[in-house]
Amino acid sequence: MYSRQGERNVEPVCYEQGHVDKVLDIIKNTFSKYFDDFISYEGITGISENDFQKIANSLGVESKKKRKTTDKKQSYKNIIIQGLDSFEKDRQKYLDILDEETLDEYKDDPPSFKSKTLRYECPIIHSTLQNKRAKALDKYRYEFNVANANELLSVVTNLNNFAVNYVNNVYDPNEYDNITGYVDLLFSELDSQSCTVYGVIGGGIKSHMLYKLYPSVFPNRSRAAVWALWYLSDKKVIDCHMDSEFLMIDEKESTTQQNYFYPYQLFAFYAHQIFQMLKIEAEKHDVYLDTEYRYVIVDSFLSFVADIHEPEINSFGELNRGD
Repeated sequence: MYSRQGERNVEPVCYEQGHVDKVLDIIKNTFSKYFDDFISYEGITGISENDFQKIANSLGVESKKKRKTTDKKQSYKNIIIQGLDSFEKDRQKYLDILDEETLDEYKDDPPSFKSKTLRYECPIIHSTLQNKRAKALDKYRYEFNVANANELLSVVTNLNNFAVNYVNNVYDPNEYDNITGYVDLLFSELDSQSCTVYGVIGGGIKSHMLYKLYPSVFPNRSRAAVWALWYLSDKKVIDCHMDSEFLMIDEKESTTQQNYFYPYQLFAFYAHQIFQMLKIEAEKHDVYLDTEYRYVIVDSFLSFVADIHEPEINSFGELNRGD
């Protein structure tokens, strides 16, 4: 394995559509085994795995995972309901922040936007700054504290402008699911400097903001989601000279992390294609997926894939980061 610490992208081959198609072929082959467990266990109780385990323990029952259901249609519906409920819990806070008039008003006071709005009112940034248990986040706190307030406001404004323009002028709900190449998503600008504050607003945080704003078109490129792609691609190193494009390996620190520099335009296309797989399964089970919340079900599925591998992920000594 080679160290990829400090590398801010992926190898050039990863941008070739032929390579992307190879990755997708593997994901399509592994999808079924994960999906079967996803709807067999994830939607049965309506409670978390931890809570289910506590109940099992209190009853003196040994249980390493949730009971399996045979009613997969109802389980799939339960997963959708639970995902939407979780998604909506803090969504309004993001809608308030990513409001054109609000952002325009902050042009007269960028320091307040940084010190008040982002620090205390943006859930993902606030929770990252407040997480004192993860030593690795000391760097994030430092980068946030020294970040230029004008740049932060400018980048968040750019993200909002891109999202609004994309939904109003680019997104075609009748054709979106038919896209077969990542370049056709037209997301390259989101990987540019104009939409990034390195060390503060990276791929994870920007995608979470956009996801909360328009879940119909912007998938959430979370830590769990990138790890999930590694497992869904069967841990294979495809065409790369280093290790998997989804990993970042630091030999000096003896850690393996999700590649938090993974390009959003590539991630978004894999998420787009995974939705197509989830949609096919929904049709098989006569379950309705609301495309206005297209990526909520994708986020639930990718989180599930990462969750079942969490012990192994933890064994890699991953450094917990905010982006």
